[in-house]
Amino acid sequence: MIGIRREDKNTWERRAPLTPDQVSGLIRREGLKFSVQPSPVRAFPVGDYLAAGARVNEDLSDCSLVLGIKEIPAEKLDAGAAYLFFSHTTKGQSRNMPMLRRILELRGTLLDYEQIADDQDRRLIYFGRHAGYAGMIDALWVLGRRLALDGVSTPLEEIGPAHTYTSLAKAIVEISRVGDRIREEGLPDAIHPLVCGITGTGNVSLGAQEIVDRLPVEEVSARDLAALSTNDAAPRNVIYKVIFDLPERFERIGGGEVTLQELSKHPERFTNGMLRWLPHVSLLVNGMFWMPTLPRLLPLDDMRRMWKAGELSRLRVIVDIACDIDGAIEATVKATTPDDPVFVYEVSGERVIDGFEGDGPVILAVDNLPAELPRESSRDFGDTLSPFVAPLGRCDWNRPLDRLGLPPELSRAILVHRGALTPRFSHLEKFLG
Repeated sequence: MIGIRREDKNTWERRAPLTPDQVSGLIRREGLKFSVQPSPVRAFPVGDYLAAGARVNEDLSDCSLVLGIKEIPAEKLDAGAAYLFFSHTTKGQSRNMPMLRRILELRGTLLDYEQIADDQDRRLIYFGRHAGYAGMIDALWVLGRRLALDGVSTPLEEIGPAHTYTSLAKAIVEISRVGDRIREEGLPDAIHPLVCGITGTGNVSLGAQEIVDRLPVEEVSARDLAALSTNDAAPRNVIYKVIFDLPERFERIGGGEVTLQELSKHPERFTNGMLRWLPHVSLLVNGMFWMPTLPRLLPLDDMRRMWKAGELSRLRVIVDIACDIDGAIEATVKATTPDDPVFVYEVSGERVIDGFEGDGPVILAVDNLPAELPRESSRDFGDTLSPFVAPLGRCDWNRPLDRLGLPPELSRAILVHRGALTPRFSHLEKFLG
């Protein structure tokens, strides 16, 4: 029996790891059995799971494996159970160490979607593209709001947050219409050129680009930004897009090429490279994967210095899709929710002010952005998860780690088994205290 738990991180978390149609297909093709916790907010009615052939039950204690999305509160974990969800523990995130500690105490098993990857370390199960979709929709909305408060009126004011649209398609229609207005009317001189910078080249970045490309966009390189900033003849009826890849995000100390292999093995040889470009950026969308060993993209000390010197006067909005607290964007000091999504890191007072106004950039840091597009994101996520469900559902989790018989991409994703950290994740011991 495979359990699908009720998400309870907040009332906005309406996603499911598998849709009713996907459950129906797995029952029919693989002969699997499912038990689904009822939920008042899930995007798919519980009756649809019943019609698919699943059992609906509050108690999932008899399930061999429980599937979820977000972190499970420590008090809701069962002894000896096996779980698969986004644990957000592999970087040693302090807020989730009590949960990890409890799984160990209960002699449970934990797998993490983020660790299910192929031999080239490419993730196989993800929400990344929908995080990019929702993040960029929200970014354009926040930018329009902030500019309006600064006295600059633009067609971006017509865009709403992602969760206000009944579907992704409806949001795209609205953004395309706003794009037509920008193309015809142009943007005010006060914000020319309007530059949208996106970090990363993976699924998050690709999703964000799919949305912003519905506007009239001209892509430029980071090295063209300085000249663009002083080019009064540059067209005013486009938004300029720049993608910050590894060579733009980092600099090698002493010079030389920036390679992923060296950066991964010797991060101490590199420093922040973004400070070269940020004075020319109006909207920064962070979609890159970051580890604590890497240099930050925007340290607080640099942000304070550059803001006070007027070097970041163009930077109105930072959308931190990655949402690493105190991470690559150090001013991301807290996660937000769709109903209260932004705060200003006020540089002058070195404090956080909820809302859009203050002496500093507006920061959006919603940590479950795909939940703003719950049906589409769940459907795509379930499509990537479905091929792995049968071996997971048939696994005897009481066996030793080396006798589970799972495919290597699943074996590598086991953080804890029967109350012990697996060798691949033994480094987490130092964060448990």
